[in-house]
Amino acid sequence: MSPTLDSPVGIGGLTLDNRLYRAPLLEHAGEDPDATDRLVAELEPAAESGAGLVMQGATPVRGREGRAAPGMTGFDDPNRIASMRALTDAIHDHGGRIFCQLAHGGLRSMEVWHRAYREEHEIVQRTVSAPPWPLRAAEALGFLSLDARPLSTREVYDLAEDFGVAAERAVDAGYDGVHLAGATMGIFQQFLSPFYNDRDDEFGGSLRNRVRFFEVVHDAIRDGVGAEVPVVTKVPAETRTPWWIREHLTLEEGVRAAERLADAGYDALVPVTESPFWDHSIIRGAFPERAWDDERFVEGYEAAFGGPLRARLVRLASRIDARGNGFEPAWNADFCRQVRRRVDVPVLCVGGLRERDRMDRLLGDACDMVGVGRPFYAEPRLAARLLSTPGSAVVCENCNNCVVPQAAGEVGVCRTPEVLRERGRLEKAGAYDAGED
Repeated sequence: MSPTLDSPVGIGGLTLDNRLYRAPLLEHAGEDPDATDRLVAELEPAAESGAGLVMQGATPVRGREGRAAPGMTGFDDPNRIASMRALTDAIHDHGGRIFCQLAHGGLRSMEVWHRAYREEHEIVQRTVSAPPWPLRAAEALGFLSLDARPLSTREVYDLAEDFGVAAERAVDAGYDGVHLAGATMGIFQQFLSPFYNDRDDEFGGSLRNRVRFFEVVHDAIRDGVGAEVPVVTKVPAETRTPWWIREHLTLEEGVRAAERLADAGYDALVPVTESPFWDHSIIRGAFPERAWDDERFVEGYEAAFGGPLRARLVRLASRIDARGNGFEPAWNADFCRQVRRRVDVPVLCVGGLRERDRMDRLLGDACDMVGVGRPFYAEPRLAARLLSTPGSAVVCENCNNCVVPQAAGEVGVCRTPEVLRERGRLEKAGAYDAGED
């Protein structure tokens, strides 16, 4: 029989109660003493309502360097990581499991694109290679500020060790596994993509060499946490690349990279399709009109993008980009299916999964687990409905009003009244009670 969302599944040596996971999102919990409490408030409802696995959002491993968005909770400070024991205990109290997602933004980092952050902090821009010409063009127009310092071979190994140290401390704090932010234009994708990687050492050139950073980080993590802790990574394919970009990571290269990563010892893979840029291909859906029009966030947008004019230009570019990246149900399913046919580790599918019936159809075919991200902003206890109600679907409308304010440092929450009203109706009807202990 084919598995369903309710079926247990194993990742490495870990057994999960079901095949639904809360995908990593930006939590914006920050780093002050209340950060752990905010993370508990955000993530515990997913475990309490029955999600078999919770993926905490990206946690940078190097101080203020490599942060892709405001308010991220860094995993460079051992005391901060140790304080997360309250979070992992809260998840475990409900029978759930939690992985931390370790990250470095590279050329996606705030020191490159966020004007106010760059002016406040003097941070070296660590990059894989010299920035490609579209980013240099964006700098000429005033949207970015590039002072890129490509990592030396020795520095690549040093960065891998930082991932290893962060992973070891996370496991000591009770995390059940490690998830690497291997896509969404972060530094892992930049190593893998020929659009970014122009190195001439052992980390550049052939696909075999471009995969090597993933392998070195994997080995550094294994040295710290051993073989029993699951290590998972996203694997990108740049299928949404604009026609005028000559070199990019093709779907076939993405599949071959996934094969190499399974052979290297990764316990599960999350294939995702996107472009080489931090654009609408990551979130796919409507243009977030309401979020851009909200006067509460205008000052934050202007601080991030460098003034009123540039903020308006970013808005225009976002509107145009959204037209070519509308919502697609299960947009990564085909990539996942191709990878699953060629690897012997679990494949996790995320992106555009909104209905229980579709999730069940994908399991055992395209993937072994399904992840849901932004809909948890609208329904923190969404897992209860999906796991208990045949034919259920999320109330999220893919409007993306939750996303854009994050550039201004705002928390990720649903801000669409129609969606929130529907959640309120479901709460009154007891739709989220099924997952209670």
